[in-house]
Amino acid sequence: MSDDDEPETRHHFSEGSGFGDPYEGFDLDPPELDVDTSLVDPVDDHVLPDLLDERQLQRADVDAAALVEVGLNYMGINRYEQATEAFERAARYADDGATRQEAWVNKGVAHAQLEEYDDAIGAYREALHVDDDGEFAADAHTNLAYALWEFGEDEQAFRHAERAVTLDPRLPQAWYNLGFIEVERGLHEDALECLDNAIRLGFRGAAVYEEKVRALEALDREEEAEAAAERAEEIRERVEDELVR
Repeated sequence: MSDDDEPETRHHFSEGSGFGDPYEGFDLDPPELDVDTSLVDPVDDHVLPDLLDERQLQRADVDAAALVEVGLNYMGINRYEQATEAFERAARYADDGATRQEAWVNKGVAHAQLEEYDDAIGAYREALHVDDDGEFAADAHTNLAYALWEFGEDEQAFRHAERAVTLDPRLPQAWYNLGFIEVERGLHEDALECLDNAIRLGFRGAAVYEEKVRALEALDREEEAEAAAERAEEIRERVEDELVR
């Protein structure tokens, strides 16, 4: 998939650090968690968490980074509820701030995908509580901005969007989110600068060009708006062709 086919989303989660090499794989049903199926439903989503609680695991017994990877795998197959559980456990057992912050950010994204914006906002704020200037702070701010916007907290959303690009001016998602909010607030010249920054940094999905269309039309720059609209349509058609194949 080319850069132009980048998924259109205002949520941004981490890429993870990958599993070890050699990689032995992970098992969603390890033997130590065998259950008596005459007593419990083996497909009950609460069985695994309950068993882990019963074992009273210590922080040193849990590989929090691996739990983040499991959560990301769940995200990849759109199993967001299971992802929230994996990320919450990673955050609980992480012994370093970066992993804990990454887990909270990703937990927020999983909630946002479920449109559980209240829970998403809480997770992002937990991430920022870990370290407001940390490795994943810009991700937390940009995702928090979008969640707050969806929750109707426009002014707070704008402040967090600005904070995100201040912390990491190389984060295209942050520029896109700020541009989107500025279009909504009628700050069209500023929005165009943000959206162009997002494009220069690699965010080239159809959505970014559609936001440019809105800003350009508001500024009566019709020819540029038409060109941006054509670009958005080209990208959409390319993505649709890829899906058909």
